[in-house]
Amino acid sequence: MNIKHWLSSGILAASVALSAPLYAQEQTPEALIRDNITGFMADLDAREDYYAKNVNELKKLVDESLDEVADFRYIGASVMGKYFRNATPEQRRRFADVFRQTLIDTYTRGLVTFDYDELRVIDDQRPQRYEDQTSVEMEIVANNGDAYPVSYSLRQSDDEWRVVNVIVNGINLGLTFRNQFDQSMRDNNRDYDAVIQNWSPDVGVDELEEGGSE
Repeated sequence: MNIKHWLSSGILAASVALSAPLYAQEQTPEALIRDNITGFMADLDAREDYYAKNVNELKKLVDESLDEVADFRYIGASVMGKYFRNATPEQRRRFADVFRQTLIDTYTRGLVTFDYDELRVIDDQRPQRYEDQTSVEMEIVANNGDAYPVSYSLRQSDDEWRVVNVIVNGINLGLTFRNQFDQSMRDNNRDYDAVIQNWSPDVGVDELEEGGSE
């Protein structure tokens, strides 16, 4: 499978970052990402055939891991953007749940179908500018040698680092999803329930391959 399939199937590198459990919180964010990508990919490679035939088991693995590292309350609020304030607590919760499930389904498809050459964390990371916010830079290398930059945004909450956004080849996925939520609200006359029920985030293949600016 080529890099196009990886891009269209939901950003495998994002799934790896979100799916890898973060164990020792005293580690730096870079060390956490580096160590867990190595361990998680080793497990996937060792059981590739099993997961390909037992996709629901892989979904459970991804779901459990996401629960440990992703700040879905923060992500949901960010994606809802200006509409978050007027949403009811129940609508906020339902959107977080729906958003989470779409990520699990999309990431799982990517994990069982992507053929890559290398995933690597960049050695020369940018200095951390804020005490409770940082980013970890990585590359995914396709079989043809092309390297696609991936940046993970992490936020510290309750003394734990949580992944809150991913930028792939200059495309800010959090911002992209927020724009899609906004458009869906406009299309549905600000009907929160309709937007949540029909939520299906999409990022175009051509858009990701061409890249963008942060």
